[in-house]
Amino acid sequence: MAFKLFTPITHLQIPIFHSQFLQPTPVFPSSSLPTNLLSSKLHSRQKSSVCINSLKQETLQSPTPTSTSSNKLVLVIGGTGGVGQLVVASLLDRDVKLRLLLRNPEKATTLFGEQEKDKLQVVKGDTRNSEDLDPSMFEGVTHVICSTGTTAFPSRRWDGDNTPERVDWEGVRNLVSALPRSLSRIILVSSVGVTKSNELPWSIMNLFGVLKYKKMGEDFVINSGLPYTIIRPGRLTDGPYTSYDLNTLLKATAGERRAVLIGQG
Repeated sequence: MAFKLFTPITHLQIPIFHSQFLQPTPVFPSSSLPTNLLSSKLHSRQKSSVCINSLKQETLQSPTPTSTSSNKLVLVIGGTGGVGQLVVASLLDRDVKLRLLLRNPEKATTLFGEQEKDKLQVVKGDTRNSEDLDPSMFEGVTHVICSTGTTAFPSRRWDGDNTPERVDWEGVRNLVSALPRSLSRIILVSSVGVTKSNELPWSIMNLFGVLKYKKMGEDFVINSGLPYTIIRPGRLTDGPYTSYDLNTLLKATAGERRAVLIGQG
């Protein structure tokens, strides 16, 4: 069953997904995370929960009993970022087989501890460099979750050519071009405002092109012919103004926890 969703998200607590929004199946509260990640960012939980639920709805809608966690192999791109860490932890908690594509594979052990190789595999690569994406790293992969990203405004995270153009456009394009046609689904974490980048307040966020490049990445996914889910969450404040960019100036806070709002467009 093809399932294409653009999902804007408001402030929330860990969500319960309602069947009228995502799938005609029972609702699922998110499972608990490992203790060492419980202090991770509230808004990062939003995106990881939607990513995981997208996999769950496929399992429940499959016409055959073979689509279970045991025979899924999920490739996570950006698994050491704020969102990626929670996605990986949640999937490990669900006994889903994982493969991580990381620029620095040593980070996997630091963040997730020693894991059995049949449960967590780590390969070295960088989506910004197409030559890094060898076909062997996609062997057996059924789902891909791409949560790569950088800051909207120039910051230390731009060091090493880690700009929105290189990450959100060129990186996504290289990744999608290398994916096998047999893939069950790609889940791309994008951003709210990508279709309104010329309107306030999104035009401010897009001063250095982050929304433009995210939309270009989205369009490449859409036109790839692969089954996809695109998630457009609101701004990730990382709690009380702890990030490197505009949050520090605004002293932004996570605010009150609210319910999830999911919809098209």
